[in-house]
Amino acid sequence: MEDQTKICQNCKNKFNIEPDDFSFYEKMKVPAPTFCYLCRVERRLAFRNERKFFRVKDAFTGLDIFSLYPPESGKKSVTEEEWHKDNWNELDYGRDYDFSINFFKQLYKLEKEVPIFALRVEGMINSSYCANASYLRNTYLCFNSNTSESCMYGNAVDYSKDCVDNSHVNHMERCYECFWMQNCYQCYFTIMSAESRNLWFCRNCLGCNDCFGCTNLRKASYYIFNKQYSKEDYFSEIEKMKLDTISGLKKAREAARNFWKTQPTKYQHGLKNINSTGSYVTNCKNVNDSFLIREGENMRYCQYLQVPKNKDCYDTTAWGDNMEMHYETCLCGENSYNLKFSTDSWPNCKNLEYCISCFSTSDCFACVGLKKKQYCIFNKQYGKDEYFEMVEKIKKQMDDIPYVDKKGSVYKYGEFFPIELSPFGYNNTTSFQYFPMTKVKAEENGYPWIEVPRGKYNITKKALELPYSINDADESILDDVIECNNCKNPYKILEDEFNFYKKEKIPLPDLCDECRFRRRIEDRLKFQLYDRSCMCSGEKDATGKYKNTVKHVHGDNSCEEKFKTGYGSERGEIIYCEKCYQQEVY
Repeated sequence: MEDQTKICQNCKNKFNIEPDDFSFYEKMKVPAPTFCYLCRVERRLAFRNERKFFRVKDAFTGLDIFSLYPPESGKKSVTEEEWHKDNWNELDYGRDYDFSINFFKQLYKLEKEVPIFALRVEGMINSSYCANASYLRNTYLCFNSNTSESCMYGNAVDYSKDCVDNSHVNHMERCYECFWMQNCYQCYFTIMSAESRNLWFCRNCLGCNDCFGCTNLRKASYYIFNKQYSKEDYFSEIEKMKLDTISGLKKAREAARNFWKTQPTKYQHGLKNINSTGSYVTNCKNVNDSFLIREGENMRYCQYLQVPKNKDCYDTTAWGDNMEMHYETCLCGENSYNLKFSTDSWPNCKNLEYCISCFSTSDCFACVGLKKKQYCIFNKQYGKDEYFEMVEKIKKQMDDIPYVDKKGSVYKYGEFFPIELSPFGYNNTTSFQYFPMTKVKAEENGYPWIEVPRGKYNITKKALELPYSINDADESILDDVIECNNCKNPYKILEDEFNFYKKEKIPLPDLCDECRFRRRIEDRLKFQLYDRSCMCSGEKDATGKYKNTVKHVHGDNSCEEKFKTGYGSERGEIIYCEKCYQQEVY
């Protein structure tokens, strides 16, 4: 089949469907999409509340619990322990399908009636205040994280220990304020680096130790701003920076990031890829137009699959761990196979369509909260033959009586859930991080908007009054309620957090954890990819800021290499192609 150009139902922009795409859709037995890939990912992420807690009443006990689902959603939240008990039967909520009523309206009603565990967690030990996570021990306020211990204030922290304020990292220990890192020890304020230790404010470094403010180094030691020092001189210069103080840290951050702007960066951040495009794609083969992917194969338009290994997926968002044959799913993973148009279904799920929060379930259609069931539709049990016959009838009815949202987009079989049916409130979802909009605009689109209530606290100390150095801080700070230097909201320093800062000789933060998170993900690119050309123009880059260290293969002429990149021209980075970049790495 040849390329086909369509107009997105949502944004009205053109998008292409290529022959390989059609082959995948045929294999999955689904129609081609009617939304462009950016609108598709926005739609999926609107069903993901990564880090906002709400106090709600437990649907079984009536006690106060924390939940990802706000009271306004109408969802019945229960604790993980209660949800897994055998004293209730999710099939009791089953009902016959009404062929006179739109499919999505019926499913939306069922979703509000079936209890669901509140925080989307599994195998947690002493980690009550975490969500969208599994197998965490002694961990606090970590989200989208797995198999980590003694970590705090993180998102996408996997296989790590004793880390605070990190995003999208794995196999890390004693690290602080890092982004997209792996196999690192004692690294601070460092991004997009691997297999290193004791780095401060570094970017794109590999196999390095004891470096400050550096970028593009390989197997280097004792460098400051890419300049070699002796071991003794290096530590002498580091001591002069007073990194144990708030002012010293801020000065160092500004200096390092100003230096980064004068150095080239590779058009695509990733290592050991074959025929792959996107942003933060590492150890992948045939993974294209994707984002934050590790060890994937044969995938396109996927995001947040950082727990390997996954393959043969399109339009799949979070979280991974041996996923295969997924299309338009969100928050599914852990040995799941052939899932379509489903969310929050794991582990060991197979052959699900339009399912929500199902556990170890297979061959089910439009079910909510099932555990270890098969051949169910709308939580009603069917025989095998009757099940498949009913599914085909419902798919036809979905085409005959489609759902039409407030913007006029038509939802037939083959579309993910409409955003306006999200239980979270658009402003509390991951979509809001990448596709921000005002409350007025969201309500015009028909999207829910739900504010997170804040408790009332008496501020006892402003951030400007914090101890100058971590060496001046004592445990009395644990009793203070501090006013964030940015948003003015209150926050506290916890005992384990205080001990971490003392151990790593890092000053107390003058921002609350939410503002630290927002600052950290400012380094993160968006989903969009841009067609650009290498900025190497011969002896220098096109802006004249950077002078090449060696003569490139294109000599004094400009490099003509073209590529897709997540770096838009408005960001200001010096972007080099793979060949030009590698010649400048040392």
